[in-house]
Amino acid sequence: MLSRVAENLYWMTRYLERAENTARLINGTSQVVLDLPRGASFHWDTLISVVGLDRQFHELYKDADEDSVMRFLILDERNPSSIVSCIRHARENTRTFREVLPAESWERINALHLFLQRHAPRTTHGRLPRYEVLNEVIERRQSIIGLLMGSMSLDIAYQFIKLGRNIERADMSTRIVDVNSAVLLPREGSTEAEVERLWMGTLSALSAYQMYRRHVSVHVRGRQVLEFVLKDPLFPRTVHHSLNEMESCLIALPNHEKPLLAVRDARERLLRIHFDTIKLGDLHQSLDGVEADLGAIHEAVSKQYFHLYQDTPSQLQAAEQE
Repeated sequence: MLSRVAENLYWMTRYLERAENTARLINGTSQVVLDLPRGASFHWDTLISVVGLDRQFHELYKDADEDSVMRFLILDERNPSSIVSCIRHARENTRTFREVLPAESWERINALHLFLQRHAPRTTHGRLPRYEVLNEVIERRQSIIGLLMGSMSLDIAYQFIKLGRNIERADMSTRIVDVNSAVLLPREGSTEAEVERLWMGTLSALSAYQMYRRHVSVHVRGRQVLEFVLKDPLFPRTVHHSLNEMESCLIALPNHEKPLLAVRDARERLLRIHFDTIKLGDLHQSLDGVEADLGAIHEAVSKQYFHLYQDTPSQLQAAEQE
């Protein structure tokens, strides 16, 4: 397979995953804001920091209020990581190699693009219309990935799709979890039930609530939630599971030594973190380390398979420079 085709497949699925998880992040954050304990506070500009887009946002917007942050993350095509931009990028990548994918995949991605063109402006009309549109994005994206996973041969093309999906999913899962570290709790202790509702929002954003109750506990406690959504090897949206999936993809690809080493190093460091001893205020630093390891995996994959004989920056680096 040509490296150009492999890179387009990898980025197509990363853009789709990023769009879905940005929608999950926004809906999950909105739920956290509604469930804040008495006296707690949350600043919307922290959401921009969590996704790592501070510089781009402040170049375009003066105030970091809810409306501005939502417009930047959903609608603004000047932001290459906005939901509208991600779906447009995924559509363009898909268009260039339609012969590699099931025919229906192009139709569904194009339909999602057209849906957003018509309905994305509704996300500025309040939290309920925003939730409805973003939930539709999540469902449509899941339909696309279900089609790809259920109707493609498990060849090299499939492995690059799966690899990109899991790198992006692991990264965005850490950012969804990181939202709770931005909540400023009052000095007077909040009730256990109020704090539990914050973590229920995290579980709901990751569609993990039922599996957490089944495999961990009926009680939602912060450190147990962290252990589950980051370290559980069986639930498909955890970082640990995503790293295992990356490993299986790389084993199926040739010349995988350096990217595979990066994946195994990241997993080892993740499993060494003890969330039962981490304070909520220190959580951000631990998650930054996980995100740095995922960035190293991306760079190893990019260098090995997409730019081995050239110094061309990756699409991610190019997007960050826009």
